[in-house]
Amino acid sequence: MDSEYRIILNVGGVRHETYKHTLKKIPATRLSRLTTNLANYDPVLNEYFFDRHPGVFAQILNYYRTGKLHYPLDVCGPLFEEELKYWGLDSNECEPCCWMTLSGTRDTQDVLKTLDELDIEVDQTEGPELYKRFGWEDDYHNDSLSAWQKLKPRIWRLFDEPSSSRSAQFIAAVSVFFLITAIIVFCLKTHPGLRIPELAPFGNFSRNHRSTSSRIHPAQINIDKSNSRPHPTFMYIETICNIWFTIEILARFASCPSRFEYLRAPVNIIDIVATLTFYIDLLSSMFGATADLEFFSIIRIMRLFKLTHHNSGLKILMHTFRASAKELMLLVFFLVLGVVVFASLVYYAERVESNEDNQFVSIPIGLWWAIVTMTTIGYGDITPHTYLGRLIGSICALAGVLTIALPVPVIVSNFAMFYSHTQARSKMPKKRRGVLSMDQVAQHVKHAPVRNSNGPTQRKNMEHTPLVANNHSPPHTLI
Repeated sequence: MDSEYRIILNVGGVRHETYKHTLKKIPATRLSRLTTNLANYDPVLNEYFFDRHPGVFAQILNYYRTGKLHYPLDVCGPLFEEELKYWGLDSNECEPCCWMTLSGTRDTQDVLKTLDELDIEVDQTEGPELYKRFGWEDDYHNDSLSAWQKLKPRIWRLFDEPSSSRSAQFIAAVSVFFLITAIIVFCLKTHPGLRIPELAPFGNFSRNHRSTSSRIHPAQINIDKSNSRPHPTFMYIETICNIWFTIEILARFASCPSRFEYLRAPVNIIDIVATLTFYIDLLSSMFGATADLEFFSIIRIMRLFKLTHHNSGLKILMHTFRASAKELMLLVFFLVLGVVVFASLVYYAERVESNEDNQFVSIPIGLWWAIVTMTTIGYGDITPHTYLGRLIGSICALAGVLTIALPVPVIVSNFAMFYSHTQARSKMPKKRRGVLSMDQVAQHVKHAPVRNSNGPTQRKNMEHTPLVANNHSPPHTLI
């Protein structure tokens, strides 16, 4: 009588035996709907066959028995979730002892997805995959590509993917050289020893005054050192650099797969605006308006962000700050809270006792002192002089150290996680063997050649041939 209530499940070649009412404990799942009319049922062996992972199924069957789902450590997280989805279970039902491991695998998947979006690795795709990015896949298969359609992807990879070829590496080196040169020139032209002072005449030098004078006086020229201009050599060097930047912008804009995506990238926006400010500065210098527009040239220093295009480590660092936005906002919140509290306390602490050298005349001045103290800089321009004020200053310094030190390990761990995954992905093979899906396998079987008994090879019409042999049993339904 007991054998009538037992059921045999063959999963991946491993036979499992349990009671039928055990599978009914979790309704609306695949195992709770097993019947003998299913194609998975073998009436000869009296068992159900599933071509799934047997190790994961052992934990799933244990979940039906005990009501507790545990994560097996010998399988990958996505595989475990995929198996649970097949059996109609939810991965969120995992036990707390295994939840940290499962959430860690999910974090890994998020990191890998993020690295794909960052486009750190060089896309080595050729042929249809390359032209698919430009929307010319059909033209490639039809062999109807024009000369520009063949040249555009090459130009794009030449300027946008530095590691795609040696020519691209050379262009990247030239771009970095001009970028560093432009930044150095931008900084050096502000040095007083490399600027030319303005020469201004002093006195009246009219022709009538000189004709009526009995003696010839030497001309007096006043040198205004407060108003100076950069050496002309810097302008020549900047012109050469910006000519290269202009060529690079035009080449990348003309050959990019999507101009909207190109103009939306922050690095490209900075590059275009910085180049435009140079030409505006060049035109304004011809009309003598450099003093009014010289301040806007500071945006050229933002060109340093272009180095992220040539260095994957800088990309990871920028994304680390983006991924750690919650921790950074928490740090700013606690800093602002501490600054306001300690600025108010030190303001009133310095007024409690008699203090002739009181430098905290207002709370806004105390805010500056609190920021400098909590960030452990300590300029010393403003200091408390009373005992109570010094006690508050000591507490402020200790609170600042703890406030800054707590979120830093999270940011460091995020950077280490992104960097380690990037290094691991760089060592992976670029090309892998493709695996056919079940639909592709069925299509391949349908059109496969079949050898006739007479000898010649004929293509048999297998359109109505079932994948499972007919054993004169009732119609099956595959689940």
